[in-house]
Amino acid sequence: MSAVTAAPLDVAAHLDAVSHPAAGATAAFIGTVRDNDPEATGTVVRLDYSAHPEAERLLAEIAARCDSEDVRIAVSHRTGSLEVGGVAIVAAVSSVHRADAFDVAREVVERVKAELPVWKRQVEADGTAEWVGLGSLAETGLSA
Repeated sequence: MSAVTAAPLDVAAHLDAVSHPAAGATAAFIGTVRDNDPEATGTVVRLDYSAHPEAERLLAEIAARCDSEDVRIAVSHRTGSLEVGGVAIVAAVSSVHRADAFDVAREVVERVKAELPVWKRQVEADGTAEWVGLGSLAETGLSA
């Protein structure tokens, strides 16, 4: 299971997607919008996420690269406007042993952060807005 979507993310659906009788462990990461950022001069009130049209395909590829025989992965990333507390990313991983579940969940999240062409515009309480982590499309190997 992988998706880049404007729909709210369902944590329980991600956990259900990785449920398996052989799984002895499930690790989940839920990334939420926070009210602060080192680059912000004030209070963050909203993040506006946008994604390249190929983002969903690339997210599936990230999950596939992290997959192995004893692991099940479900990962999704939101687009659109999210208020503080909104769920921006969910990654759930199940495996036979807990170490694999933890390790793969972290790898999935780190790869999504580094490789997925999703960008965020950070809006502060005073109306100030700035793009954060906006890499070039050339770095992704994609075109506009």
